[in-house]
Formats: sequence, structure tokens, C-alpha cells
Amino acid sequence: MFAEHGFRAATVQQICRRADANIAAVNYHFSDKEQLYRAVIRYAEQENRGTPPHEPPPGAPAEERLRAHVEWFLMHLLDEGRPAWHGRIMAREMIEPTAALDELVSGHIRQSSERLLGIVRELMGAGVSDDAVRTGAFSITGQCLFYRHCEPVITRLHPDVRIGRAQVPALAEYVTRFSLAGLRASAAVRDRRTETPARRKAGRARRVAGRKAPRS
Repeated sequence: MFAEHGFRAATVQQICRRADANIAAVNYHFSDKEQLYRAVIRYAEQENRGTPPHEPPPGAPAEERLRAHVEWFLMHLLDEGRPAWHGRIMAREMIEPTAALDELVSGHIRQSSERLLGIVRELMGAGVSDDAVRTGAFSITGQCLFYRHCEPVITRLHPDVRIGRAQVPALAEYVTRFSLAGLRASAAVRDRRTETPARRKAGRARRVAGRKAPRS
């Protein structure tokens, strides 16, 4: 019921009728609708967590850890083996947030975010701003979410396209390669902007000298 109608529209009476349960039992175990909803959200989130399909060895390069993170996140989003209501109720919580969202974010969502931020910072190099790291992480996350939330549009525009568990490895490979190129390009732009006049002058001199060097 929460997945179909949302927290605010669904009533305890409707839930009890659907579940063939007694309202008094709901009040006894959960106190009120909000506590019942929180219990449902916790259950769905625990079921949705899963485990990374590939754990890089300790000390693995940041590129390999990014690939593992992207594959895990896409599997989390696209695994058809999970009940459909899990995804619907989480999507509703993002669109119509309740107090339960604070609990969700403070748990594994924050841990996942911090892990990705650390990987992005390592890839972009020392001296990168917090804003640049966040933007890079948002871009990676957004690419993954696109395949989950835009799947109905994608399959209508391209009926031959399939998006599910079987496609995760290929999608993860593409998102990783695309993101690595973008992060490196962003870091290169930053390096050019922060280059001192003396270094720029020396660089121009080297390039001019190279062009004028006599051919053997």
C-alpha cells in the first residue's frame, strides 16, 4: 500500500484490509502509521543492500575500486530478482521524502557516498576542491540512476534495448571508462587554470624550442 499510494495517502485501515490483519495488532506492534512505515522502509532497504559483485583486493588501484563500486550500484538498481515494490517505495521516498529518509541517508547511503568521494578524490589528484570531487561523484551516480529511472523511456525509444541484471557488467564498464575520462579531463583543466605564469612561460618556451629544433 505504501508503494502504491505513498506514506501520506495510505491508511492503516487499507493496509489491514489488504493484509487481513487487526488494527489493534498494528497499534500494539508499531504504535502508529509512521512507525509501521519506518519498519517497512528498513526491511526494503535491508533487502536491497546486497553485496558488491566483486571486491577489489586491498590496495587495489582507484580505477579498479571505481569499477567495483559502479557495478555494485547498478546491480543494486537493476536486479530484477528483488520484489518490484522495493524499488517503488524507495522511489516514492526520494520524490516525497518523509522523516524516514534521514534514517536511510545516515546509514549505508552515507557510507556508499563517502566511499565514492574518496575514490574520486584519489583519481582527481591532490589539491582538488571539495566541490569538484562532489560534482564528479554526482555525475557517476547520476549515470547509474539514469538506467533505473529512465528505463521506461529508454525501452520505448529503443525497443531492442534490454536493461537488467544481465546488462550490468557492460554498463558498469562503460560508465567507468566514461567517468575516468571525464575526471581526468576535469583535473587537467584545473591544472591549466592553476598553473603559474612562470610555468606557462617555461612551457611555451619548451614547445617553441621543440618546433625549431633542427631535424637530423
